[in-house]
Amino acid sequence: MKDFNFIIGKNLNNIRKQKNLSLDKVALLTGVSKAMLAQIERGNSSPTVTTLWKIATGLNVSFSYFMEEKFSEVIYVTYNDIKPIIESDKKMRVYPLFPYDNKRRFEIFTIELQPRCNHESPPHNDGLEEYIIVNRGELEMIIGQDVYKLKCGDAIRYLANKPHCYRNTTNNTVSFQNIIYYLK
Repeated sequence: MKDFNFIIGKNLNNIRKQKNLSLDKVALLTGVSKAMLAQIERGNSSPTVTTLWKIATGLNVSFSYFMEEKFSEVIYVTYNDIKPIIESDKKMRVYPLFPYDNKRRFEIFTIELQPRCNHESPPHNDGLEEYIIVNRGELEMIIGQDVYKLKCGDAIRYLANKPHCYRNTTNNTVSFQNIIYYLK
């Protein structure tokens, strides 16, 4: 099983050094405490989805930049070998399938929401589209003020530079693919 805490920490340290930023400066840019950033860099903390988005937005990198590994011509992903990122009181699991690649400019995740899970996502940077494809269950998407109810097989695409919410209003787990495309 991949140790994403180690990979995330290594990549955070790399981007911080590439940009010649201190932990204090990264804390200022991201709104994440210096202590938490240091724990993440050492691989001692499992950051939440919200924390990773804050760091990615503040450092102007993709969400899955922190999960990137070396390039390979063929990448075979076994679902059971992926350690999920857990959020929203352990009711949301994000499985990073294909982290961001500069050549392709997208990343792909499988996301599972337990019954009655409500995950609010702050606006992302301009030039970012999200594609959602429901694999199992029913998903309610709130984008800005608009509400969309998606059933198994349904899909939606939207600009993610406004608040959006993934909501499971049912008593069953919902699973969906989330493809994030970076236009810029």
